Amino acid sequence: MITSSEMWLEQLHDNGYRVTAARRAVVDTVFGSTHALTPIEVYDTARKKYRALGLVTVYRTLEKLEELHLIQRVHQPLGCQAFISAGHGHQHLLLCQQCGQVEFFEGDDLDALTKSIARKTGYQIQEHWLQLFGLCANCK
Repeated sequence: MITSSEMWLEQLHDNGYRVTAARRAVVDTVFGSTHALTPIEVYDTARKKYRALGLVTVYRTLEKLEELHLIQRVHQPLGCQAFISAGHGHQHLLLCQQCGQVEFFEGDDLDALTKSIARKTGYQIQEHWLQLFGLCANCK
């Protein structure tokens, strides 16, 4: 289990990526967030730590972190992609539409639904993800 931003940086390094001050700022920003962050939000926050940060570095670092399964993409209702530290195991997301707070939850009873869909469509369903949108306790 990945437990610190330093371990994320080590994983990047072990996979052939240089650990620069710019990448460190991006990793620290995403690792420490409990909110889904868009690339622009990552850029704006990380630039406070490293003023010379470029937006291309943000996108490339997010891409690599996602490839390493350290972060996961959050699909938002308005279409803008955001990112959050990856959950552990098979978990789903609750997202606050007002403040962006993210909560992971486990368990779903989708087996009957997916089997029914597979029967009706002929698809062999191999995986799924579930995101629920609403208002967190602080925003409602």
